[in-house]
Amino acid sequence: MNTLRPGDAAPEFALLDQHGERVALSDFHGRSLLLYFYPAADTPGCTKQSCSVRDALPDLSSLGVAAVGISPDVPADQLAFDRKFSLGFPLLADTDHAVADAYGAWGERTAYGKTSMGIIRSAFVVDAGGHVLASFYKVKPEDTVPKARMAIAQAGQAESGS
Repeated sequence: MNTLRPGDAAPEFALLDQHGERVALSDFHGRSLLLYFYPAADTPGCTKQSCSVRDALPDLSSLGVAAVGISPDVPADQLAFDRKFSLGFPLLADTDHAVADAYGAWGERTAYGKTSMGIIRSAFVVDAGGHVLASFYKVKPEDTVPKARMAIAQAGQAESGS
């Protein structure tokens, strides 16, 4: 499994969102991005993770950070998830898991004692220039936002010379 580290170029992607619109990494050039991968829309852990991102959006936006969630779900399932929880940010359909592969977020996982291939819950902070600022593999749903905030704060301190 390929893993991304701080300083690596974030792999480009172009996927359909919950509204059938194409969303690409390059659309966020000049802004930072919290990009996270979740196994399946409208499941308990994925709901907890996505709602925490939703709740953090005002704070993230004030820091110049956008948010995008990616799962193997089709756009219609992503739309139902968005509507049910009023998420309000792009949920991208990576149905062939090519983007998850590129980010190292697809691999062998164990759930309920069964091993299978699937999404490894992961989160990335991508800087305004398209480079990985931080990567979190096997992140807990409730840790996605706090870890991202910490990485963003540390980057801000480094930029200010603190």
